[in-house]
Amino acid sequence: MKIVSLVLTLLVVLWSASGWAAAKPIPDPPALNATSYILVDFESGRVLAENNPDEHVEPASITKLMTAYLVDKAIADGDINLDDMVTISEKAWRMKGSKMFVEVGKQVSVEELLKGLIIQSGNDASVALAEHVAGSESAFAGYMNHQAQLLGMSNTNFVNATGWPDKDHYSSARDIATLSRAVIREFPESYRYYKEREYTFNKIRQFNRNRLLWRDESVDGVKTGHTSAAGFCLVASALREEMRLISVVLGAESDKTRTQSSQSLLNYGFRFFETHQLYRAEEILKAARVWYGDQEQINMGVGKDIHITIPRGRYGDLDATMEIDREISAPIARGQQLGRVSIKLDDEMILSEDIVAMQAVAAGSFFARAMDRIKLMFR
Repeated sequence: MKIVSLVLTLLVVLWSASGWAAAKPIPDPPALNATSYILVDFESGRVLAENNPDEHVEPASITKLMTAYLVDKAIADGDINLDDMVTISEKAWRMKGSKMFVEVGKQVSVEELLKGLIIQSGNDASVALAEHVAGSESAFAGYMNHQAQLLGMSNTNFVNATGWPDKDHYSSARDIATLSRAVIREFPESYRYYKEREYTFNKIRQFNRNRLLWRDESVDGVKTGHTSAAGFCLVASALREEMRLISVVLGAESDKTRTQSSQSLLNYGFRFFETHQLYRAEEILKAARVWYGDQEQINMGVGKDIHITIPRGRYGDLDATMEIDREISAPIARGQQLGRVSIKLDDEMILSEDIVAMQAVAAGSFFARAMDRIKLMFR
């Protein structure tokens, strides 16, 4: 009996170690009561769950993500400053819906207005900032659409800075996830405002409407939205053990539903997937022979950080292959494609990325080129 038991144990170990054991299946994402939704990994951009992700929907106050993004870009470009004082127009003051409660004719700093926009979802703050950046809200909407195109938001059109209902004002779950990734990546200093639970301005204390900030310590943003036509919407982002996920839930029937749905998506993603950085931007993957150049070797890499999101526990099963051009001849420009690296999991292509030159190589002298030509004849 002991011998039989030992043999069975050995077979189980060999079966598991050799890959004979079937990979643990990933269950279907949770079914949500919402018009559309999407769950993406922040670093890799891989979509982990989706439903109607490209459907045109009213984004409501989630629009303010783009408003804040453009304000941050204006600050980064030196066009405006956080301590600029903005005179509140009558149009901004008269805005209905959620408000920061600024007063007409008074001056408020860009930083205070930005907090009022992000934390309190102030329509008045949004209009005041739009006017400060572009001169008018309509001109600012033009900037919004231009930036949306640059980000690849192909199912989005803005007509105002607040998300006030309009038949020509729409976006999609996928586009909003794209915008959220840009907000988090490009402006981390401003992104810290999105996790603030409350903000007091003009002696009026208001709370962030993102209830996940109280329920889940890993959640640090992003934005809510609601109108009767749009329903209840929520973009949420959470960071757990260096893995960040972004969920977008649009058109839920209640505040409670959008909160629970977002939590379900995030929990699903963290439970069944993991993200790894495979390569760094300046990491040298390979050195190769260069012909006809002023140097004989060139370093190659991917040129940017590469992350991959895979089913949890499958990192050791990844299969990487590298294909390099057979003959690499100078002149070569930095960043020029010289091959590709491919990552597979169970014969499924997970990633395929260009391998590029990490430095430029100029053409060699007449003598060096002649010698290389002779060497290649006998190669």
